[in-house]
Amino acid sequence: MMEFFRRTKQTSPEAQPAAAESETSSYDAWSPEGATAVSPATETSPVAGLQQDNYSPPLTMETPEANEEELKSIANAGSMAEQVTAALKKVYDPEIPVDIYEMGLVYGVDISEAKDVTIRMTLTSPGCPVAEQMPGMVQHAVHSFVQGVREVDVEIVWDPPWTPDLMSEAAQLELGFM
Repeated sequence: MMEFFRRTKQTSPEAQPAAAESETSSYDAWSPEGATAVSPATETSPVAGLQQDNYSPPLTMETPEANEEELKSIANAGSMAEQVTAALKKVYDPEIPVDIYEMGLVYGVDISEAKDVTIRMTLTSPGCPVAEQMPGMVQHAVHSFVQGVREVDVEIVWDPPWTPDLMSEAAQLELGFM
């Protein structure tokens, strides 16, 4: 979970309007989910300093979905490789509003004569919170959206490492890199 820090001012009870030195500042963590970080006065769990009453579960990917029109578009995309690419564009990282194909996470797609699909891809970092879920979501999208596919194997690779310059121009525009 990404946290941002928000500055809060605390004034003493006997604060006077002109007494700026009576104010103190501290920083409280803020996240989009509304969670706050551990403050010194709260009891923490033994795991990573988390507040016991403020635990947020790990990120969960949404199952890729396609309506009838999108399924027809994928089926009419052309070759099986083009259909697989169209299916991969239905898989999104939950933290980034760009699909994995446009993010440049897909390094290669191989399709055998028996219609077994092997996808080589990477993640934005080795510590990606959805690393365990991503291969299953990619398999689901290809199996569900592309007719005639037998097996789908997703291989996570780290070489070359992902960098923002691997994103498509559209993804760079969407994320403010251009």
